[in-house]
Amino acid sequence: MADYDNQSKLMRKAKENPFVPVGLAGFFAIVAHRLYKMKTRGDTKMSVHLIHMRVAAQGFVVGSMTL
Repeated sequence: MADYDNQSKLMRKAKENPFVPVGLAGFFAIVAHRLYKMKTRGDTKMSVHLIHMRVAAQGFVVGSMTL
C-alpha cells in the first residue's frame, strides 16, 4: 500500500510541475556522464572533479525548476 501511495504522489507532483522529472533525468545524465569521464580526467584531483560534477548537476536541477 505504501508503494502505491509513493508512486501516486510522484505522478501527482510530476503533473503539477513537469520540469521536476526533467531535472531529475538531467541530474542522473550529468552524474553518469561525469562518472564515465572520470577515467580520463588526467591530473585533475578527484575532489575537484567531484565538485564540478556536483555543481553541474545541481545547476541543471535548479535551472529546470526555475523555468
